[in-house]
Amino acid sequence: MGKALIIGAGGVASVAVHKCVQNSEVFEEICIASRTKSKCDDLKAKLDGGKTKITTAQVDADNVEELIALINEVKPDIVMNLALPYQDLTIMDACLATKTHYMDTANYEPEDTAKFEYKWQWEYKERFEKAGITALLGSGFDPGVTSVFSAYALKHYFDEIEYIDILDCNGGDHGYPFATNFNPEINIREVSANGRYWENGEWIETEPMEIKREYNFAEVGQKDMYLLYHEELESLAKNITGIKRIRFFMTFGQSYITHLKALENVGMTSIEPIEFEGKQIIPLQFLKAILPDPASLGPRTVGKTNIGCIFKGKKDGKDKTYYVYNVCDHQECYKEVGSQAVSYTTGVPAMIGAAMIMTGKWNKPGVYNIEEFNPDPFMEELNKWGLPWVEDFNPVLVDALPEEKKDAELVR
Repeated sequence: MGKALIIGAGGVASVAVHKCVQNSEVFEEICIASRTKSKCDDLKAKLDGGKTKITTAQVDADNVEELIALINEVKPDIVMNLALPYQDLTIMDACLATKTHYMDTANYEPEDTAKFEYKWQWEYKERFEKAGITALLGSGFDPGVTSVFSAYALKHYFDEIEYIDILDCNGGDHGYPFATNFNPEINIREVSANGRYWENGEWIETEPMEIKREYNFAEVGQKDMYLLYHEELESLAKNITGIKRIRFFMTFGQSYITHLKALENVGMTSIEPIEFEGKQIIPLQFLKAILPDPASLGPRTVGKTNIGCIFKGKKDGKDKTYYVYNVCDHQECYKEVGSQAVSYTTGVPAMIGAAMIMTGKWNKPGVYNIEEFNPDPFMEELNKWGLPWVEDFNPVLVDALPEEKKDAELVR
């Protein structure tokens, strides 16, 4: 069917590569490229011998000319950007220059500002249309599957959706007092930023971790969850009919919160450079270097994730509620692809999103968020490739839970 160039060789890329190789009918060839070629070679060594032809390359994803040269050499049907969100725009520039389809899992974030939003990528829309190529934004789990869930709910169960609550629960235990399940720099920037949610046409801002609820997650149990800002809120507020409010909640254990508070209080989560022994260093990047590598957590993580969306809206003039979610087992993921469930739940949808474009099921030139395409074929593929979903037509609504304000001075 075709060839994909996968940029990145971390935990998510590793899962996506495994899944591309499993789906060899679509991915006849893949090239894995990263700044550190040895990581790409390690992945190739693990998976060589199947039907998918695997090559590797070294590339600096911050360098547009290097990217263009690699794309011209590989001639892929699509570039799967599984590098860092700081590199989205350089990779998009290279795709434009070579007229190659583009896909990512996270929106652009400037390295020097903890601010992630879609405006920079949305500005590419006309240029991608003129080039006749598609840019698919946010084909991970959240954003990604949660956005497809929203499009699916609207298409099949609602005339309009008024309220969406996205609940992201990781019930996994890796045994460390403090570690992050994906890139520590991105994770800590997300969590320590102010919370935000969309209500009645405007953004409401909250203190970090200010709003806390306790939810009983299927197959995981009762967990504390906190309101955060997450990027799919921005696109869903724009693309889903009838939205009055959309929020995002993520679970955190007390140990994580306590450690994060201490690290913030001593300045270790800052992205402002400081001078240390005659060199400029960024505290958060130093912290990332001493924390466990998320890719190393797989063999020691037990438990499950439960991620989904609760919808409330109208169908034929009547109130309706609907909850759709996926449960993923860390150990099962590790047995299958050598990664824990947080990487798995992002890497599988990355493969599926790329396959949607390569097979022509999703094909319209321009820059689009994932919920702007027909959700049905993607939903079918989720069941096929390891992320089966469960529906609940009578869920416990978040608004039915007692609201707890954060413990005093938890995270400042």
